[in-house]
Amino acid sequence: MQRLRWAVALALAAGCGSPAGSPEEIVVIPPGASVRMVADSLAAHAVISSKPWFLLVARVSGKARRLQTGAFGLRRGAGSIAALRVLTGGHPLLTKLTIPEGFTLREIAATVEHELGIPRDSLLAAARDTVLLREFAVPGASFEGFLRPDTYLFSRGVGAPAVLREMASTFQAQWDPGWDLAARELGLDRLAVVTLASIVEAEARADSDRALVAAVFRNRMQRGMPLQADATVLYAMQLAGGERKLRLYQKDYQYPSPYNTYLHAGLPPGPIGAPGSKSLEAVLHPAPVPYLYYVARPDGRHIFSRTYAEHLRAVRRVQRP
Repeated sequence: MQRLRWAVALALAAGCGSPAGSPEEIVVIPPGASVRMVADSLAAHAVISSKPWFLLVARVSGKARRLQTGAFGLRRGAGSIAALRVLTGGHPLLTKLTIPEGFTLREIAATVEHELGIPRDSLLAAARDTVLLREFAVPGASFEGFLRPDTYLFSRGVGAPAVLREMASTFQAQWDPGWDLAARELGLDRLAVVTLASIVEAEARADSDRALVAAVFRNRMQRGMPLQADATVLYAMQLAGGERKLRLYQKDYQYPSPYNTYLHAGLPPGPIGAPGSKSLEAVLHPAPVPYLYYVARPDGRHIFSRTYAEHLRAVRRVQRP
């Protein structure tokens, strides 16, 4: 084994080059990719010819633990050693940024800071820039809810406004024109749709529950009942500067904020996160059910009820050991 380590070390020191004039391939290494996934990608782009050799060199040299993420320019036939040098010590052409559905603006800013090196305060400030908001006709005080959760590729050194423009442009490009017509038929404007969808996104874990959760909120609104969504209280507390809590205590339901839908009827002032298409569709096409209540089961799915008495029985079933 020691001889093998020396052999690999000598090979790394000597390096190797790709054939003259070989074309360059753009290889994207996503966050969390295993060394085997990297080997598969390199082989698919003909950068390496032997996946077993790449895996061996990566592990013996210790470089398997230092692989970077992003998009890299590598020439066909470059070989394992040259590829490892670039993937562990080079600068990616593009960096992959993934924003999950439901992320709040603060969580997006933290992710952008971690992946792109843009200070989170810079992105939050740009997200409130009135010029940018007017550019994209955002009907709110910030881009909260109007940035598309998706996977993006950005070059290092990009600024906060450019990141926001890309995400806001993607939101607009993927907005189905039919959603505006459906919203008008329900008596909702775009801000109301995105706001309600952001609450559905935060409350529903299973896709099959989204239209049912949306129906509960619509039924409550039509009866003048408060939405009483825990996610809005959690957002209000995060908005005040704290980290997102995992659960609420009884005292938290009295948290003073216009976003607290236990204290204030109707929709909060704006979205509480970035909704995905399934939650937007659920709001615009809620299930035709009479439910007014729901409670989460241990598996994340919900039990829905028509009356408060039914709801209390469902709560007892969920809480039963």
